[in-house]
Amino acid sequence: MHGVLRILASMCAACALSASAAPMGSDDARHLLNRAGFGARPGDLAGFAQLSREAAVEQLLVDTSGVALPAVPAELADYMSPSRLRALSDEERKEHQKSSAIALRAWWVGTLLGASTPAAQLRERMTLFWHNHFVSSLQKVKSAKLMADQNRLLRRHALGRFDELLHAVGKDPAMVVYLDSATNRRGSPNENFAREVMELFTLGEGNFSEQDVKEAARAFTGWSIEPATGEFRWRPFAHDGERKTVLGVSGSFDGDAVLDILLAQPQTAELLVRKLWREFISWTPDEREVRRIAVRLRGSGYDMRVALREVFGSRAFWAAENRLALIKSPVDWVIGTLNTLDIEAPDAAALAFALRQIGQDLFAPPNVKGWPGGEAWINSSTLLARKQMAERLLRRDGRMGMREALLDPAYQLK
Repeated sequence: MHGVLRILASMCAACALSASAAPMGSDDARHLLNRAGFGARPGDLAGFAQLSREAAVEQLLVDTSGVALPAVPAELADYMSPSRLRALSDEERKEHQKSSAIALRAWWVGTLLGASTPAAQLRERMTLFWHNHFVSSLQKVKSAKLMADQNRLLRRHALGRFDELLHAVGKDPAMVVYLDSATNRRGSPNENFAREVMELFTLGEGNFSEQDVKEAARAFTGWSIEPATGEFRWRPFAHDGERKTVLGVSGSFDGDAVLDILLAQPQTAELLVRKLWREFISWTPDEREVRRIAVRLRGSGYDMRVALREVFGSRAFWAAENRLALIKSPVDWVIGTLNTLDIEAPDAAALAFALRQIGQDLFAPPNVKGWPGGEAWINSSTLLARKQMAERLLRRDGRMGMREALLDPAYQLK
């Protein structure tokens, strides 16, 4: 009897293995490419349909760290220091800020359009994900170069280790300016970065106290920038080297030590997985699955590929009830439309302006919490803007017959 059961179990395992290795077909391929990238290009769809789900996910997660980052145009490579800006007339200053802002947004839109493989699209999607996690804004930073450098930093670490990214972002000049770290000095601590790094970047609300914020702010004193060059500067004379206590751990901490304390908390991995779930699966995370994946993420040393492999391989990701469960962001809707319909892209600067009209102004999230996403993407104003955008795209391409399909409420979902 036991022998028969072993044979049956072996047969069942073989059947499951065979099923998992079978080609997933066009419906599954479209779902994966829509969620992990920006639309499904016809050639990519045909190729991925021949892969199993597992093989397709591995192809998406291929290491792209050796792929060159997109070059920054000359107008974004020049750092305009505060003293240089002050030397300009009001008119010259306004023209510089306007032209550099246009160039910055056009550069990223061009990079999004140039993501020619599904793996490259996933890297861009994660770059956008991190831009909405580690929020900063050109309006406050006032340097297109610093924002471009930060964008390249997010792209470089997009699928890497979160702990390395967190440490790098904390010393990123755009973030130093945006969260006022440069004014955080011994004896007069500025709590902005300490508060946001706990509330938004790692632990989440309710998992720290006001005293933790005050103590952590003292640890981050001395993190600053060099105004003449825009580079990060450690200023030891401004650092508070006295003893602090953060989340019950005491010592003469500097900022890096505090970040390591935050990374050691299980809530940090859970917050990240919860956000990945809302990005790729549904707006309502399964908390049991969140905890399971978070354990894997922490155990891997915060390797984001491990978390994404778990997300894309989960039953929930492929479940019928979670398909068409997410509302497309403006970037997703516009870039995805161009890719899916194989439409030649308009001018990148014009496209960036259109994204602003639809509700997603790149490099300018609405506040420190970023774009809320979900149903907030759709209202009477933005829906009308999407309608006008669809008509312009299809008129350009001569395919006005697709207008009704683009404006169908289901097309706003993924």
